Amino acid sequence: MTSTDDVALDAALDPLVVALDIGSTATRGGVHDAAGRRVHGLQHKVPHAFTVAPDGTSVIDPDGVTAEVEQVLDAVTVTGDPRLATRIAGVAMDTFAASLIAVDAAGRALTPCLTYADSRSADAVTALREELDEHAVQQRTGTRLHTSYHAPRLRWLAHTQPRVFAAAAGWWSLGEYVLARLVGQPLAGTSTVAWTGLLDRRTGELDAGLLDAAHAVPEHFSPPRDTPLTERTRWPALARAAWFPVITDGFASNLGSGATDATVLTAATATSGALRVLLDGPADPLPFGLWNYRVDARRTLLGGAINDVGRAVSWAQSTLRLGPEPAAVLSAPPSGATPLVLPYLTGERAPGWVGGARAVFGGVSAATDADALFRGIVEGVAMTYARVADELYPAAPGIVQVAAAGRVSNDRPEWLQVLADVLGRPVTHVTRRRATQRGTALLALDTLAPDVPRAARATGRTYEPRPAHADHYAERRARFAGMYDALVRG
Repeated sequence: MTSTDDVALDAALDPLVVALDIGSTATRGGVHDAAGRRVHGLQHKVPHAFTVAPDGTSVIDPDGVTAEVEQVLDAVTVTGDPRLATRIAGVAMDTFAASLIAVDAAGRALTPCLTYADSRSADAVTALREELDEHAVQQRTGTRLHTSYHAPRLRWLAHTQPRVFAAAAGWWSLGEYVLARLVGQPLAGTSTVAWTGLLDRRTGELDAGLLDAAHAVPEHFSPPRDTPLTERTRWPALARAAWFPVITDGFASNLGSGATDATVLTAATATSGALRVLLDGPADPLPFGLWNYRVDARRTLLGGAINDVGRAVSWAQSTLRLGPEPAAVLSAPPSGATPLVLPYLTGERAPGWVGGARAVFGGVSAATDADALFRGIVEGVAMTYARVADELYPAAPGIVQVAAAGRVSNDRPEWLQVLADVLGRPVTHVTRRRATQRGTALLALDTLAPDVPRAARATGRTYEPRPAHADHYAERRARFAGMYDALVRG
């Protein structure tokens, strides 16, 4: 049985595109038609997980992910229909952003893939902040000095693994590594290079000052590229397909959520989260708590990322003895007895950029039960979004809609009422699952089928902020800020 977002293969509009999405919890992929609809039955998912440790380690095996991509391609291209090879015109891929792999001259991995959540380079961040003018760096590259970016990570690797650092012939993202294995070339889209934190958001060139500080040379990085190429692979159904350079999931999520201009702000609610708006040109001036990534020759993405959204919810579900009705917990009126939670399980990105931050639970008493802790975690996540929004709205005054998309919103739509109350703005639920994967397909279709009308995005309820709760959440936000200043920033 197909959903409203699905189309049967016989009814699909050509050309078709295979879209691959490598996320924090799984590798997914599927065939989409020229209208951006999923082709029914030609979707596949392979779960995975980051390897984490108390010292801040957060890595994943790049060869294991490559094997997952191959499994997906095997699953979605074997249909018994010989016409598929004439119908699939492209393969496009997105991955979680800010990944890093050291490779040798033959393109073999010398390290695991460091994910955005790996915080072991915290000392290198401190050192770089003493050496460099971080405000100037951010105005050039659109990024802060933080453990999720390459400059501190490269400094850390040079110090802790000098032999590996010296042997590295390239610094690739996960998507580049996968494409090098599949088609022989590490194709990196502009957004992928920008998420290294090394790309000048205005010129599109690597920043010489940061490279020098990271002890790196430009020849070790793939040049940004946004045009596809055609390469032979082992999949007969992809014989004529163009392979697109890998893009980041944040860029893809905006496109798949319908946030394609400066009027729509996407609230991404997956394992990690973000608030993002797509702009024509760079944001100027750029608020210090946000990033502004160049995504192609014309556009940039303004916003801020949050490490722990779905991760915080999953942690609560696996750690606490929650009651049988979590929806009722989230739908209940707010309470002053709810614990105040700073939900930094894997560190903070926007807006404070404290990579070593950890979760804090305040106001917990003997009367506090698991459901109250869960409600506190969700409210804490909402308040992290609001902290980003406070800096974002003045820099993007044209925003008229907040669109929430992602696993957490689809699994727990009740939490969107909490988010609307905390933000003080309406939040529209984008119900289309795999919006990120859809965005990756849509970007490829802009090249392959520019004149074909796209299917409308699927939306559900719009959650209006409740005025009766405005004062309560204003007070909670003030207390959140005070606890943050005392225990995280201090």
